[in-house]
Amino acid sequence: MSVRVALLCLLGALVLPVAAQDRLPPAPYAYQQLNDPAKEARAKALMEELRCLVCQGQSIADSDAPLAGDMRHEVRSKIAAGESPDEIKAWLVARYGNWVTYDPPFDGATALLWLGPLLFLAIGGWLAFGRFRRGGDEEEDKT
Repeated sequence: MSVRVALLCLLGALVLPVAAQDRLPPAPYAYQQLNDPAKEARAKALMEELRCLVCQGQSIADSDAPLAGDMRHEVRSKIAAGESPDEIKAWLVARYGNWVTYDPPFDGATALLWLGPLLFLAIGGWLAFGRFRRGGDEEEDKT
């Protein structure tokens, strides 16, 4: 009986991830490009600056997530309509928040993001200084 339960659990562990896959085909406009090479270059440059909302570690230009395809379509549509990349970025920030860009502005919500590395560097320096200082005192006590 326990062998059957173990096999059922193993089968479930193998089948459930397959069932969770997105069954929708990619949006037909997700991979289309603009006819004007200059506008397409501006759109691509802007897409490299925007973070995918699903992946968060990739730009929307690199992501295969369906939402990234929708965002690429929005960027291309707005570029084709004559909007500037700064206007499009402002619209996306207003819609999704500052973290949609790879370069969020410094404000109260992002202060830890900007100051965190300096804080950790200072704490690490303080700990290293204390460790080295204590190590030097121990050598003097031994002699």
